[in-house]
Amino acid sequence: MKKVLLTTTAMAFAASMASAGDMSMSGAIKLTYGAFGTGTAKGGADDFTSEADVDIAATSAGGNITMSGTLELDEGGTAAGPVSISTGALTFTYDNNEMGALALAGPDGEDDNYGDYSVAFAAGGIGVTYTKDQDSSDNAMAVTYTAGALSLSMTALDETGAATGGAAVAGNPTTITAAGVKKTTIGATYVTGPYTIAMSGDDQATQEWDASVAMKNGDTTITVAADETEMMSVGIGYTNGALTVSARQEFNNKAGVEDETEISLSYTDGALTFGAAMDSGDTGKYGDEAELVINAAYVDGDVTVAAKGTDQDEMEVSVTFAF
Repeated sequence: MKKVLLTTTAMAFAASMASAGDMSMSGAIKLTYGAFGTGTAKGGADDFTSEADVDIAATSAGGNITMSGTLELDEGGTAAGPVSISTGALTFTYDNNEMGALALAGPDGEDDNYGDYSVAFAAGGIGVTYTKDQDSSDNAMAVTYTAGALSLSMTALDETGAATGGAAVAGNPTTITAAGVKKTTIGATYVTGPYTIAMSGDDQATQEWDASVAMKNGDTTITVAADETEMMSVGIGYTNGALTVSARQEFNNKAGVEDETEISLSYTDGALTFGAAMDSGDTGKYGDEAELVINAAYVDGDVTVAAKGTDQDEMEVSVTFAF
C-alpha cells in the first residue's frame, strides 16, 4: 500500500511539473548530393549524404523563475542544447563551446566559438553580459546603454593564450589556441533623421578604430566607412518588395593590399527564391564563403528543394522535409 501511495504521489508531482511548462518538438530530414567546403577547407568528392535532426524544447511557464532547455538529436548522436534560467532582469545561459562572445580562428579559417556560459542583466536601457570559458580563464564583458537616438557600448576581452579544445580540454570539439589578447573596445552610435553615425575604437597599440555614416532615402541606403587600415568603403543597399540588392567597394591605400568589391542580390517570387553573392576578398575560399556563390530554392509546403554552386566548381542539391 505504501508503494502504491508513493507511486501515485510521484506521478501526481510529475504531472503537475509537466502542466507547469510548455514543450515543443521540431526537426528536419535532409538528403543532399554534392560537396561544399568551408572557408579555406575544400570539400570532398560529390556524393549523397543524409541528415536527420530533432530538437525537443521545454520551457517553464510559472513562478518568478523561467527555465528553458533543448535536447538535440541528429545522425551524430544526442546532445544538450542551450539551457537558460531567467528571473527578472537576470539571465544565465549555458551552451558548451557555443557562446559567440569568445571565438577564435579555426583550422578552416572560420571562427569557432568556445565560450561556455554567460550572465546577462538588462533594465532601464542598460545591458551587461559576462561570458566565460569554463576550461580556461578567458572571458568577455559587454556593457551597453541606450537613450533615445544615442547608443553606447564597451567590450572588454581577456584571452589568456592558453590552449583549449581537442585533446587539451575534454569536451571541446576542435583544437583552438588563443593568441593571448586583452582588449577594451568603446563604441557609439547616433541616429538623427535619415543619418546613422557610428564610431568605435580600442586600446591596442595598433589603435584599431572604425567610423561610418549611413544615409537612408526611401528604399535606398548609402554607407561611407573608414578604419585604421587606411581602408575606405562606399556601400549602397536597395530593397523594394521581393528584390534586395547591395554593393560595396573597398579602397585600400596600404601597399600590397588590393581593393575589394562585394555585390549581392536576392529575389523572391512566391515559392521561388534566387540569390547571388560575390566578394573579391574571398578569393580561394570554399563553400558559402567562396568568392562567388549562386543559390536557388523552391518551397512546396514542408518540403524545400535547394541548389547552390560556387566559382570553385562546387555544387550541392538538397531536398529537406521540415516538421
